[in-house]
Amino acid sequence: MLSVLDIFKVGLGPSSSHTVGPMRVGLRVIEDAKASGSFDAVRRAHISLHGSLALTGVGHGVDKACILGLAGYEPDKVAPDEADKVVREVRETKRLTLGGAREIGFDPAKDIDLRSDIIPEIHPNEMRIRLYDAADEVLLDVTYYSVGGGFIASERQLRNPAEDDLISVGPKPVYAFGSAKELLELCASNDLSIEELVLANEDCMRPREETLAGIDHIWDVMRACIERGLTTPGQLPGGLNVKRRAPQLFERLEATPGANESERIFDWLNVYAMAVNEENAVGGRVVTAPTNGAAGIIPAVLKHYCETTGCSTREASRRFLVTGAGIGILYKQRASISGAEMGCQGEVGVACSMAAAGLAAIWGGTPAQIEHAAEIGMEHNLGLTCDPVGGLVQIPCIERNAVGAVKAVNAARLALVASDQPCVSLDQVIETMRQTGLDMSSKYKETSQGGLAVNVIEC
Repeated sequence: MLSVLDIFKVGLGPSSSHTVGPMRVGLRVIEDAKASGSFDAVRRAHISLHGSLALTGVGHGVDKACILGLAGYEPDKVAPDEADKVVREVRETKRLTLGGAREIGFDPAKDIDLRSDIIPEIHPNEMRIRLYDAADEVLLDVTYYSVGGGFIASERQLRNPAEDDLISVGPKPVYAFGSAKELLELCASNDLSIEELVLANEDCMRPREETLAGIDHIWDVMRACIERGLTTPGQLPGGLNVKRRAPQLFERLEATPGANESERIFDWLNVYAMAVNEENAVGGRVVTAPTNGAAGIIPAVLKHYCETTGCSTREASRRFLVTGAGIGILYKQRASISGAEMGCQGEVGVACSMAAAGLAAIWGGTPAQIEHAAEIGMEHNLGLTCDPVGGLVQIPCIERNAVGAVKAVNAARLALVASDQPCVSLDQVIETMRQTGLDMSSKYKETSQGGLAVNVIEC
């Protein structure tokens, strides 16, 4: 089973699959070189990016991520300002400190090759990295894939997923589930909530205190991201001239406390979601929830309905995040959370589904009602394309998170007031999403080759 702390990861924007994933690949390659005994002989590195990593690479920050990963920086530890400084110095000096240990020549303009002409066979986010010695002989030649949400896999792992010796499966969970049906059956037979069941599985991985501390840290990073987004004005990078709107909207909301409450619910959800995704767009510190492109939905719903309503923030945030992660695990195991595979239904759609489940949980929903909320959240995001204008995680991504947050709340409300047995199950909607993603044209899956990306040239 995946962990809650696998689904929620701290990293840098603007994309979990194009920033967090490639950074982790770079770190893995350093480990590979050390394991093979070739690390000390490395004098040059070359990275070839294929598929979506090439087509939207620069706008999604993949070139920056490659530099940081090879330099030994971890996505959850490096500060955004430090990351910018490191990348700037590498570009100026054409030297890189491999793994933070030894300097090699590295010219990003030549050694990072965006091969948009290469169409990957296994997964659209493909990276091939070669390390060379002083005689320009190849020491290491490996291919890795960034498979969404900051997860990475080797070519061998994706070609042979059943081989246990290739994949670290971790300790066996006490309540293993591979479907929503199994999850609900386990909850019923053991008289457990989804939160309690997922936490019991987490106990097989680490002490409960460590899990709760990790979850609390995730929420703290989300809150800090919201606060930065609400108070940092300016213009987003990339050339689209998109201005940050969250600070101005926040000021207006603060100045009119007596406004119509029903309208303000939308406004608060909008401003929190946009604050996060504007921070993501500038490469700030965000939490993949379950991806960076959809990072604003869960924090927005969580902040408005847990922190600002007077309930115990820690207790509510833990229940929300653990329950949402339980749903996210299903999507990751049964389909994908990669925009390059599923389109934006795999990012914003999954985040909406997870947020709906989390909110239903803190509103007192039963496991069946929570499952229904998650199903509604995805059902009305099916077919959502990923067509970022200019290859940037800005249009339509930022507003799409705001809309997704509102949808998540409505999905939770609909599930809790439903009186009849739902006609569509969560398992059915996840499988429908998977099939829809497979059928969707590649130009609508994080390539900037279709949709708004080709019809909107300038703002």
